[in-house]
Amino acid sequence: MTKRRSNLFPSTYKFIIGILLFIGSFIVAMVFGAADTSLNDVWLAFTSDVQTDIVTIIRELRLPREVAAIFVGAALAVSGAIMQGLTRNPLADPGLFGLTAGANAALAVTIALLPSANYFTIMIACFIGAAIGAMLVFGIGAMKKGGFSPLRIVLAGAAVSAFLFAVAEGIGLYFKVSKGISMWTAGGLIGTTWSQLQIIIPFILIGIFVSFLLSRQLTILSLNEELAVGLGQKITQIKSVLFVIIILLAGASVALVGNMAFIGLMIPHIVRAIVGTDYRFILPMSALIGASFMLVADTLGRTINAPFETPVASIVALMGLPFFLVIVRKGGKAFS
Repeated sequence: MTKRRSNLFPSTYKFIIGILLFIGSFIVAMVFGAADTSLNDVWLAFTSDVQTDIVTIIRELRLPREVAAIFVGAALAVSGAIMQGLTRNPLADPGLFGLTAGANAALAVTIALLPSANYFTIMIACFIGAAIGAMLVFGIGAMKKGGFSPLRIVLAGAAVSAFLFAVAEGIGLYFKVSKGISMWTAGGLIGTTWSQLQIIIPFILIGIFVSFLLSRQLTILSLNEELAVGLGQKITQIKSVLFVIIILLAGASVALVGNMAFIGLMIPHIVRAIVGTDYRFILPMSALIGASFMLVADTLGRTINAPFETPVASIVALMGLPFFLVIVRKGGKAFS
């Protein structure tokens, strides 16, 4: 009993630190930006009915943008953690496994063929595209004898992603909608509205909540599939549900901010170094750290070259690519 309590206290402290980091990142994101704002302005925006230009900017522009950053960061981090546990592949990431490229291609098709499509239709198209992208990658990765390997699946993901991005570009050029597609796929949070969030957030919340419910089963699957069968788990059903969750989270994220690779790769590795290999702790901590990371990245994008915007996807890629190379060099064990 004493040992169990001593193990719980460190995890409790780690989650408290994670929550404080998240709160701090949110406050910084709300205060800093192209517009000159202060903590007092942010406080007034949340606690009063004052209608000044600065308060309106905070409420109608900055707040929905940062709420989007929170949910997208959490969704991509959790989906990456699920993929790494499900495939036992340290290089798994929605952006590297074709999901975001598939969602982008589906988004391009929808904008070209259904120019009057509403946001809900675009989101459903992204779900379908993410599923197609993932199936192509896993199908190609499984063609050779010997099953999946981390290197083979990453190479398949790179090939499929390049093909699907080319498809999206080709559709944009042929139908003369390149500008509209690029606005969606640039990987940014500019122009996020409350109406978009009302549609997208429920899907992300459902996906994350169900993943938490299946975290124990995911832990066993990530260790040994035969052990999971021996313990009576219905692994086909569990894998199917987790795969649907990954598609929901990745598709919703692309519908909101476009292509965003490496978050789902980096955050779970960092989190495992903090909380261990139990997905009951990995998934909630990934949601916290992923949200904090996305808030910081968006703040940097708004402030590095203010008043001009630096694409968030570029900032994430600058940090994510070296991380990816380190993980490849260390065989996936650099941070785990």
